[in-house]
Amino acid sequence: MNLFLIAGEASGDALGAALMAGLKHLVPGVRFEGVGGPLMEAEGVESRFPMEELSVMGLMEVLPKYRHLKRRIRETAEAVAASRPDALITIDSPDFTLRVARAARALWPELRTVHYVAPSVWAWRPGRAAKMAPIIDHVLALLPFEPPYMEAAGMTCDFVGHPVAAMPVASSQEAHAFRARHGIAPDAPLALCLPGSRKGEVSRLGPRFGAALELVAREVPGLAVAIPTVRGVAAMVREMTAAWTPRPIVVEGAERPAAYAAANVALAASGTVSLELAAHAVPMVIGYDFNPVSRFILRRIVRHDTVTLVNLVSDTRAVPEFLGERCNPEALAGAVRRLFKDPAARTEQQAAMALTMDRLGRGGEPPGHRAARSVLRAIGGEGRSA
Repeated sequence: MNLFLIAGEASGDALGAALMAGLKHLVPGVRFEGVGGPLMEAEGVESRFPMEELSVMGLMEVLPKYRHLKRRIRETAEAVAASRPDALITIDSPDFTLRVARAARALWPELRTVHYVAPSVWAWRPGRAAKMAPIIDHVLALLPFEPPYMEAAGMTCDFVGHPVAAMPVASSQEAHAFRARHGIAPDAPLALCLPGSRKGEVSRLGPRFGAALELVAREVPGLAVAIPTVRGVAAMVREMTAAWTPRPIVVEGAERPAAYAAANVALAASGTVSLELAAHAVPMVIGYDFNPVSRFILRRIVRHDTVTLVNLVSDTRAVPEFLGERCNPEALAGAVRRLFKDPAARTEQQAAMALTMDRLGRGGEPPGHRAARSVLRAIGGEGRSA
């Protein structure tokens, strides 16, 4: 069996790697090609170009790279058609991956397609599901309430669980070791700063988050700050934060879980990271903003009063979020300070986080294996039963 996979950012790379591991378990000898990051490369994909080229978000952010992305879409679609894989599996990043799927199917109409991560049609742009249906056969959903939206549009869809529900959670010993390694006292207040995994997010949110934490530090003596980040933006984060007060510790890769476990609170961009924090029961404040043009458009099409996944899955509004104009240092700082000083606010969040993890499949079969079984059912592949 030969599968062509495409991921466009760090979260998709993690999903793809877990799926590949599940497929290798069920179908020994399966072969992979496509586009991915370091995790997918470790599982066997030789990426056709650096995945970080695709890590852009927002209408105005994409425009300067449009010609380059269009060329990559054409090149990737041609590679899919030439490869004749058993299936094309596109992973999130729909602005790129679904365009590849459309172009590849135009070149080879028999192509079978699977898309991993259902579009958030319950939140905004409900027509996206209908637009996907002509080019996507099957969808792997991360959230339990998503399959009916996809099925109504004419695709098959399985809820396969969210990978965060199966992620390793660092122990208290690892948390203590993290603090000792970075010179943070066991009882010192520690805030995580997570301004995103894309360069546009980091440049837009990073300065606001840094200014907010500087305000927090004035009222929380001894505050330490750590920034868990990813390969594609690590150098940018280090340069940007060199003059921050307090100066943060920048950590990558294997240290991320220990940083979560060691933290008291977090200030984070909206996205999957909120679930990573929830898995470690870290109380959080969410902030996010686009450029003004994207903000203007999105304000008119968003259908929910929250974008934070913990709030949505738990059906609460426990996690405070500050979007658009409200994502400013003063507002963010006030919410972070409250988490340091109000035990009831922390307890409310942690209850919502526990419910979220249970609903996302904590304790069940690993989502990567569930996703692999779903793919094999959808494309008629044969895998061993255990």
